[in-house]
This record gives sequence, structure tokens and C-alpha cells, in this order.
Amino acid sequence: MFDVIVAGGGPTGLMLAAELRLHDVLVLVLEKRDEPTNESRGQGLHARSVEMMDQRGMLDRFLAVSEKFQVGGLFGGIMKPWPERLDTAHPYGVAAPQPVTERLLNERALELGTEIRRGHEVVGLRQDEDGVTVELADGTELRSRYLVGCDGGRSAVRKLIGVDFPGEPATVETLLGDMEVTADPETIAAAVEEVRKTQLRFGVTPGENGVCRIVVPADGVAEDRAAPTLDEFRQQLRAFAGTDFGVHSPRWLSRFGDATRQAERYRVGRVFLAGDAAHIHPPTGGQGLNLGIQDAFNLGWKLAAEVAGWAPEGLLDTYEAERRPAGRRVVENTRAQMTLLGTDAGATALRELFSKLMDFEEVNRYVTGMITAVDVRYDLGEGHELLGLRMRDVALKRGRLYELMRGGRGLLLDQTGRLSVGGWADRVDHVVDVSEELDVPAVLLRPDGHVVWVGEDRQELHGRLGEWFGAATG
Repeated sequence: MFDVIVAGGGPTGLMLAAELRLHDVLVLVLEKRDEPTNESRGQGLHARSVEMMDQRGMLDRFLAVSEKFQVGGLFGGIMKPWPERLDTAHPYGVAAPQPVTERLLNERALELGTEIRRGHEVVGLRQDEDGVTVELADGTELRSRYLVGCDGGRSAVRKLIGVDFPGEPATVETLLGDMEVTADPETIAAAVEEVRKTQLRFGVTPGENGVCRIVVPADGVAEDRAAPTLDEFRQQLRAFAGTDFGVHSPRWLSRFGDATRQAERYRVGRVFLAGDAAHIHPPTGGQGLNLGIQDAFNLGWKLAAEVAGWAPEGLLDTYEAERRPAGRRVVENTRAQMTLLGTDAGATALRELFSKLMDFEEVNRYVTGMITAVDVRYDLGEGHELLGLRMRDVALKRGRLYELMRGGRGLLLDQTGRLSVGGWADRVDHVVDVSEELDVPAVLLRPDGHVVWVGEDRQELHGRLGEWFGAATG
């Protein structure tokens, strides 16, 4: 019997598996695809995801094969300079195509001891007081204490537990694919520049080995959601650019619409939903892959605590309470971005107005913080302004904060030297150190880096330790 079965071996599922294995949770990842994806849907990590990779010691792996980028706003096709004073020590994104992200997360999950089985599709499940029985397409049944559906927008797990997926259907559709071209770069660049004066859902981005990423509006919304053909790309490219650039030898072809949907619940008993299984939205702003990884980062340590037996009552319920509002915000901002990407006179006027507003530093910082998720704040009640926020990386006398978070444990950063984690030392690290960047006596961080207490009162600290890390031992 496994502790946790993860349905879906994409970035969300792999990140979750790695987080669980940090705490020796017995994890099985089931992925229906026989091979890793070659589809470059997600194009990189935003600042908050970059922070997460640094917190777990993985950032150097991404930087070794990817480039940093800084684009402020990144909202509705409106590009602005990176804002000043964004609350992060990592003021950049990492341009890592989804296959690269999956490969690095897969390597990490395997290094930590995750079992990954490809070509295994979940088709049924039933749960009871002790666990979940998972039925596979080949008739095999597996047993685990918990199941997490990370199996995409058409999630089988979500359907099997009867969770509704309400929202807005697609009204427009866009073709997306990687393919080779025969046209020279200058011709392509000139054509793209001209088309994007009126149509921002159009682009040709050069990649490796002569392969280009093509984005072009579709002719209507396909009812069957079948993958487009190369001829369909050629037709739409000619319609918008007057040429098909000699596209050929496609690596993969896909389509996406502007539908926005969110699961009514993220948990039913011992079954959870994360990533696209819990929310879908247009890819505007590049938030989808990041949102799923951040779901996993929130859920992993909580599920591990429940498996280990020290989770305080209600801890697992905080996953939905915290991540559903975060998902709702992305659903709503991508819907707003699609309006800005419209081609009618109203959308054009709105985009011009919004572009002027983005010239204000405060507006640019707000939008960039929203897109990159560095401003996510969980509702933990009244208290210090840091409460509920994740702590950015700060320099200490003996290193950096994020270097101390590699094990996925709670952390008390104590600048007074007078505090103690006492009976929680098996779950929480006590670090006595000083940072010139931190003007509070001490902070208590959850394993995902969010602040749950600020101050120097020992009784208050012990209350918060019990609230988030269960009963003291010894």
C-alpha cells in the first residue's frame, strides 16, 4: 500500500511527488503517456516558482540550461520594464520550455526515491475510511492512503469524484505548435511586426535547431477539440500574414481556447485536485504551469504531515482554503487579459489606456506581483504585515535564508537568540542568525516559506507552533 498515489506526471504531479519524498512519504506517480511530453506549452518559471526552486536547491539546474528574463507587467500583451522594488530577491523569470521543466522535475523526483509508472491510466476509484483504491485501464487495482489528481484539464480523477467544473466556455481559439520554416528570419520578423499591430494572438518565435513556435488565431472554435492539421496552420498564417512561411515538419500541433473553469472543490475525502485538474484558463501571462507547481508546493508538506501523523486538525483543509482563491485570481486575470487582446475598437482603446496606466511604477509593480505570484498572501487572520506572505530570500550573517529550507521543514528565524522550538524540533528548524534586511525579532515559516508568526513572545510562538505543526513531543 502506498501513502500517496499521484495521477499525472506533468510538472504539478512531479513537484508534488518530490515534496512528499522529502518527508519519506511512499509515493507512486501514474502517468498515462508512455513518454515525456515534447510539447512546449509552458514557457518558463515566474519569480515565485524560481524562489521555490531555490528553496529546494534546484535553481542552479534550471539556470544551467535556461536563460533569465525580465518583463514587467507581462499582462495582455503589454510589455513594460521590470518594476523597481518588487518584493523578491529573484527579480526575474527563467525561460525553460515545459519539456525542460518536466525533465528536471522528473530527475529530482527519481533522485528522492519516487516510483513513476508510465503508460498507466486511472479509470476508476473508490475510497473508504482507510484509503483509496485506484483502478487502472488494464484492470489492475492499487491501494493508497491518499490520491491526488494532477491529470490535467480533462481530469479523470475530478470526474470520478463527481466534482463540478463550472466556468465560461471558449469563445475564441488559438493554434499553437512547433515546426520548421523555410522563410528567412528577416521576412518572418517583418511579417510578425506588421500583424501584431492589430493581432496580438500571433507570433513566430525562433527556437533550437531551426524549429519555431507558431501562434495564430484559429478560424472559429472547434467542437471536437481535435489537434489541428498543418494545413490548418498554413491557412491561418496566410490569412493573417499573407504567407505561411513555408512551415513543415511539425513537432507537435495543438489548440487552446479562452475557456475559464475552476473546480467547485479541491478535496473530496482522501482525494485532492491540483494544477489543471483544479483550474483551466488561457495561457496569457504564462501562469498555468506555475500555478500548478505552486499548488503542489502548498499541498505537499501538509499531506506529508498527515501521513507522518503530526498534522494538526484541519491542516489538510487549508489547502483548498488557500489555493482556491489563488486559482480564482488567475482565472479572473486571464479572462481580463483576453479582453485586452481583442481586436475590436473597444479592446484597442482599453489596451491603450491600460498601457498608459502601466507606466506608473505602482501599477506595474502590482501587475507584475500578481502575474509572478510573489504577492500571494494567505488569510491567516489579523497581525503583522508579513503574516500570510511568503518570506523572500534574505541574506544572513552565515548565508542565505533559502539555503536553510532545502529539507522542506518549518523554520524559526530567531534574531534574539532567546527563543526555542522545544518539542517541535523534529519538524521545525531553529536558526539563530541576524539579517540586516529583516526588522523583526523573529519569524516562523511553514515549509512552503509563508510566515505564520512574527514577534518575540514565547507563549505566542508555542501557540503558533501547535497550530501549524501539531502537538509538541517530549
